[in-house]
Amino acid sequence: MSSRHVAVLAFPFGSHAGPLLSLVRNLAKAGPDVKFSFLSTARSNGIIFSKADDGDGSFRNIKPYDVNDGLPQGYVPSRNPVEPVELFLKETPENFTRALEMVEAETGLKVGCLISDAFFWFAGDMADKMNVPWISLWTAAPRSLLLHVETDAIRQALKTNRSGDQTLDFLPGFSVIRKVDLPEGVIVSENSESPFEKLLHKMGHKLPQATAVAINSFQQIDPETLHLLKARFKKFLNVGPFTLTCPSPSRPDNHGCLEWLNKHQPSTVVYISFGTVITPPPHEIEAFAEALEASGFPFLWSFRGSVENFFSKGFMDRTCGTIGKLVPWAPQVQVLNHSSVGAFVTHCGWNSILESIGGGVPMICRPFFGDQKLNMRMVEAVWKIGVQVEGGVFTKSGTIDALQRILLGEGKEMRERLGVMKKLAYEAVSSGGTSTNDFNTLVGIVNQIKM
Repeated sequence: MSSRHVAVLAFPFGSHAGPLLSLVRNLAKAGPDVKFSFLSTARSNGIIFSKADDGDGSFRNIKPYDVNDGLPQGYVPSRNPVEPVELFLKETPENFTRALEMVEAETGLKVGCLISDAFFWFAGDMADKMNVPWISLWTAAPRSLLLHVETDAIRQALKTNRSGDQTLDFLPGFSVIRKVDLPEGVIVSENSESPFEKLLHKMGHKLPQATAVAINSFQQIDPETLHLLKARFKKFLNVGPFTLTCPSPSRPDNHGCLEWLNKHQPSTVVYISFGTVITPPPHEIEAFAEALEASGFPFLWSFRGSVENFFSKGFMDRTCGTIGKLVPWAPQVQVLNHSSVGAFVTHCGWNSILESIGGGVPMICRPFFGDQKLNMRMVEAVWKIGVQVEGGVFTKSGTIDALQRILLGEGKEMRERLGVMKKLAYEAVSSGGTSTNDFNTLVGIVNQIKM
């Protein structure tokens, strides 16, 4: 029977809990005698554990536990997607404290290590009180993490300058990053922080105290930022990209996406997906659809939502079955690795960017919130592997221009740069690679916890 016990505290929104579970599965395979208790909301646990295939046996020493989500009885979701997040945050950290007590009572094992989403700054206080190591996982890009750690210095440097074009040239390597590119919460008015922004601010202060901070990234993607982060943390460990180190189990391609792609020439198809949270507003969807039809480029669109509420019947009749295919879900990693895909229209979430690099596909960027604007700026101005749609929103003319730039113009050079980045990613996760070595360091921390 295992006598080493790790508790995992997951942030149950967006694409956070899934990557954390992927990392824990790898740790569980590396330490089969360690028990992992995975704490998240019932809804989140239900989704991520039902999607996962346990063919490798890694779930033998992982068990999910539900924490209170903070939603009142009979709660009806509003149009404000932030509301359930704020209700959940009001319950923290007490909901996790109660769950930990229950887990220890059920297992008969004291928790010897805490692993948490980086958002949970309070996990550091909990670990201090328990006298155990605290490992934190940042699921987004290294640049956004550095900005949250440097929030106070950034606010001080920019407080007298209201121009959105003001650059962060006082931070090494940030001369092309502008004030307008910063994630919400880095720059706020006095005393106006939302609960989520306060969480990020506290996180930036607390993370340097963590035993280790792991990140879904690889060292060679942004070496200058890596150098700054290593100087700010006790251990900063690149253990990604998760698309290579913790690949998701394959799901059936029930909508025939790959078979459809097989019928097209190399680098000709536009793939469109905006992740699991956001759908662009109806007028942008309409403009984008008009641009696709006018451009004539074949497209595969993974669209979440009611087709009838966004597309005219005429658009569907004229395009689907001829130049286009609209599906409710697509196997994104496999799609982006298909030779026929020449452009990826994306919201610029970090997972999507890493998947695009892994497939070598240039991006057309339409960011919405959080770190997506910063990621877009990196894609366009630093790595030069994609473009932002003109004005930051979809218009018919701006979208046609972006499509033509990628598929008829600059796409070849972008694919060459992506090829270099892809090679570096694969080298990082190979035997003896930097991500492999950093993961082994993480395993060593878990293996040294108290029995």
